[in-house]
Amino acid sequence: MGCPALSFDLHPPQIVAIGRNYLDHVKELNNAIPKEPFFFLKPTSSYLPSQTPGAKLQIPRGVLAHHEVELGLVIGTPGRDISQENALSHIAGYILAVDMTARNVQDAAKSKGLPWSAAKGMDTFTPVGGFIPKDTVVDPHNLQLSLKVNGQMKQNGCTSDMMFKIPALIEHVSSIMSLETGDVILTGTPSGVGPVKLGDKVSCRLEDNATGVELAKFEFEAVERDGKYEFKGE
Repeated sequence: MGCPALSFDLHPPQIVAIGRNYLDHVKELNNAIPKEPFFFLKPTSSYLPSQTPGAKLQIPRGVLAHHEVELGLVIGTPGRDISQENALSHIAGYILAVDMTARNVQDAAKSKGLPWSAAKGMDTFTPVGGFIPKDTVVDPHNLQLSLKVNGQMKQNGCTSDMMFKIPALIEHVSSIMSLETGDVILTGTPSGVGPVKLGDKVSCRLEDNATGVELAKFEFEAVERDGKYEFKGE
């Protein structure tokens, strides 16, 4: 059965972000290695489609923003308690995304044992590329993710390095919360995360290693957010 036609110009119903799914990234942040998939939610207001005219990453004053390039799964068929054997049939396609993180906001919250939703959920903190239909991807576990800041390569990793593969991610998330049509699951980031400063130009690319075909590419510029929020530290 084919998946229904979907529009990705609008916000998805839910953004589910998998954390700590690439071992080198876990090590670079000195985090504990998870024994099962670990995820958090990002608000849909953080979604920034690259097709939006004049789309820019908005960084609030005092915030140290870090880039985390990721493969996103777009759910086509809703479900709950989805088995790994059936997981891929629930995918409509993929997107290239950047899970931006206000690292100093996150670190401050962690040090106090507080939630860190604000660090992940700021407006424009989920830049995304266009929709990639599932049938154009040979193997989602053999895709090359890369990100450059001002032309310098910062992240360059393969989805084969995921500790928890895509079927396991879908099985785990759907055992906790129902997945809906249009939901996006971000699958984790490879090592090399680092700062994005005001005026920086960030470019991202997704390539199918099996065919050498470029599946997605987009870029954005970082600007200062015009708003009331300012991170003032401890």
